[in-house]
Amino acid sequence: MTLHDDATLVLKAYGPEDEAGGQAELRRVYLDHLAQHDDGLWKACGAGHLTASALVIDPERGKVLLTLHRKLRMWLQMGGHCEDQDATLEAAALREATEESGITGLTLLPGGPVRLDRHPIPSPCNWHLDVQYAALAPAGAAERISEESLELRWFGYADVPGVADASVVRLLEATRSRL
Repeated sequence: MTLHDDATLVLKAYGPEDEAGGQAELRRVYLDHLAQHDDGLWKACGAGHLTASALVIDPERGKVLLTLHRKLRMWLQMGGHCEDQDATLEAAALREATEESGITGLTLLPGGPVRLDRHPIPSPCNWHLDVQYAALAPAGAAERISEESLELRWFGYADVPGVADASVVRLLEATRSRL
């Protein structure tokens, strides 16, 4: 099975609880994108591409780890582009979260993606169609900053709206409903 096949299956199985919040429409947009673009998971796709991310939660489930993204200068969840070695979207999200947080032993919350989020980005990529997961850090986890980050910091749930944009806040809310 290819990553494209996996992404299609994941999105077909994604049953957003928030039908009124645009998740069903985004799911349709993502599936249409994959149907129209064999390269719809890769950065080279000029019409945009799927990405995978994960919100990292501390073992006590009271804080999240955000990265101050080097290029965007925004506090975000860990995530990014799919790579050739990624067999699944889950693997891509877990790889990105591990690389950007420096934490080994992360485990994705069960149930597949937590949310979908589509956002414009500068050309040549144009659009990120982000498939968002949540990952639980193991006890004793120590974060380590990557070259993609200016800073890593744990934030209490109540502090996230004050530092991150609405897409991260929505991801946190959806994640908390699964904990």
